[in-house]
Amino acid sequence: MIYLVDANVVMHAANTYFRHSWVPEFWSWLRHHGELGNIKMPHEIFQEIKDGSNNAEKDELFAWASDQDNKASILLADKVTPQLVTTVMANGYSLELTEVQLQTVGQDPFLVAHALKDPQNRCVVTHEVSAPRAAPHNRKIPDACNAVGVQHCTPFQMMAALDFKTAWKGNKPVK
Repeated sequence: MIYLVDANVVMHAANTYFRHSWVPEFWSWLRHHGELGNIKMPHEIFQEIKDGSNNAEKDELFAWASDQDNKASILLADKVTPQLVTTVMANGYSLELTEVQLQTVGQDPFLVAHALKDPQNRCVVTHEVSAPRAAPHNRKIPDACNAVGVQHCTPFQMMAALDFKTAWKGNKPVK
């Protein structure tokens, strides 16, 4: 299984529960699984994490994403066809969105389309939660995945499947 990671997975991790300085093991683990081919991020999605900042000294995620070894390990090498993106748009969103609405949808159709290339062996990982009644331009990734038969999961389900653990060992537990 290849887990295709949405930008929100690494953004939330870097800004909240897995900050680089708090849990460096997560970022090493992510890179390791990228090198093994278990975790990947399509170029369109990778660009979203780099678009948020341009200062590696102030933004740990930008610094991590700018590192050539990290980038090489996590980037998905293949391209998605326009036909797959159109299929995702037609079934998961709408082909009749305005330019403003397309900006709201963002790069999500590309993420789902990359999974649609091999739906038995690829799974989209996102923090987004299903909202099946949302307007087409506000549809969530799980709903687009369901519409085209693509697997999806949360980051924590992916971490459980790939057996994420930290190596930290402390003294006795605090009572």
